[in-house]
Amino acid sequence: MRKLLRPTAFVDAPFGHDGQVARLAGGMSWFSAVEILTVDGHVRTSAQLVAVADIEDQLDDDMARQWAALTGPRAPLQLGQRTIRLEQPQVMAILNVTPDSFSDGGRFTSAAAAADAGAGMSAQGAAIVDVGGESTRPGAATVWEGDEIERILPVIQLLAAGGTAVSVDTRKADVMTAALGAGAQLINDVSALTYDERSLAVAAAAGVPVVLMHHQGEPQAMQDDPRYDDVLVEIYQWLEERIAAATTAGIERNNLLVDPGFGFGKSVAHNLELMNGLALFHSLGCPIVLGASRKRTIGALSNEAPPDQRLGGSIAFALKAAEQGVQILRVHDVPSTVQALRIWRRLRDQALTPRL
Repeated sequence: MRKLLRPTAFVDAPFGHDGQVARLAGGMSWFSAVEILTVDGHVRTSAQLVAVADIEDQLDDDMARQWAALTGPRAPLQLGQRTIRLEQPQVMAILNVTPDSFSDGGRFTSAAAAADAGAGMSAQGAAIVDVGGESTRPGAATVWEGDEIERILPVIQLLAAGGTAVSVDTRKADVMTAALGAGAQLINDVSALTYDERSLAVAAAAGVPVVLMHHQGEPQAMQDDPRYDDVLVEIYQWLEERIAAATTAGIERNNLLVDPGFGFGKSVAHNLELMNGLALFHSLGCPIVLGASRKRTIGALSNEAPPDQRLGGSIAFALKAAEQGVQILRVHDVPSTVQALRIWRRLRDQALTPRL
């Protein structure tokens, strides 16, 4: 048996609530209660709602570690000369230079056009531009490393030369190495460094931030029949194991981010349960990345709207994530998401302005 902590009962501001609320991961959200989940194996067996004011009396050693992680600030990301602070949500722009990505495959006719688009996303407010050369949509085929490198390298070089903070979206060690050499400063791996046995060593040697994303199955078949006994608990435990593997391999814990893998081997119900429970993952002690933009779940809930007509659902998920303290939102629609987050931030600022 083990107990996990999920923050809940969020409040607008801490004023007048001394000892009754806690700040979530050093961000702009405060919570007044914790749902203590009792876990047996991979399944929740009970849940108890405890006020923040009473939580210390409930903590064993494992829960105390989780509590410290929930309430401690996240260190800024250092991407080359760029410092990205994580006390408020940041946008990671999706830049796919692929012929077959589910939403924007085949959009760019040249590396220069792709780089111009990425620079535009940065100017529109994206803190990071995430460059990918292999589609990992459901049913996608694996791309040879040489082709993937050829697609992304000139784009990364142009963006990095212009001062853009660049991440590389890849599962392959050779692609990671090439991208980092071209100026990428973050590795975003949808396999959480499991696909290529050499990737752990490459990431450790590079000393750059790494996103560890949960997935179930390979892209070719991951949506055929995804199953979980308890999706929230199983993803939490899987990410916990990947964090341990990464730190054992020599990757600094401050360089690790986690992504629960919305849509990667998950049904619509799984994705919705995941969104409702996102705050649980803060107790892993790493910044959270979420990529729900234009995903199939939005279409399924919107009369099968195609990817380019899923902006409203994408914004809804982005704001749901922001409310739960998610630090990085990976999106296609940068201007609209940035605008939504600016309004969200202004609401938070107003709530945090003392009335007297």
